[in-house]
Amino acid sequence: MFTKMLLCFDGSKESHAALKQGAELAAACGAEVHLLAVIRTNAMTLVGETLSTEVPLAEYQLEVEKILHEGVEGLRQLGITAHGHVAIGDPVTEIAAAARRLSADLIVLGHHSQSAFARWWRGSPDVLLVDAVHTSILICIEPPGAHPNP
Repeated sequence: MFTKMLLCFDGSKESHAALKQGAELAAACGAEVHLLAVIRTNAMTLVGETLSTEVPLAEYQLEVEKILHEGVEGLRQLGITAHGHVAIGDPVTEIAAAARRLSADLIVLGHHSQSAFARWWRGSPDVLLVDAVHTSILICIEPPGAHPNP
């Protein structure tokens, strides 16, 4: 069914749910998994994530790479062939580019709820991603009370 999966992972609770569900699917299909962490570079994110906490972008990138490495190692311990990738830029653009470059046949994402106002103001990245790729997308939602670590 699926042979190469692109799993978006940032260490959040939602991405851990995607990691767990993606790992189960990859194991069942014998799929290779590529974990992708995207460091956003838009001005609002940089101010919100780096300058306000006084963490330089390079240091933030090292933390992202550490989280990504832990995810890859967790998949490998389950017997899944896994690779990690870090991209810097707009998540939709970087996810779509990675899916094309890797010839992924499935993109796996975690879902983060937003208020109706936030969706109106910021737009919905999921809709934009759907329009940007010609690949199936699995959006994973953590069931209430579940423990997402694979």
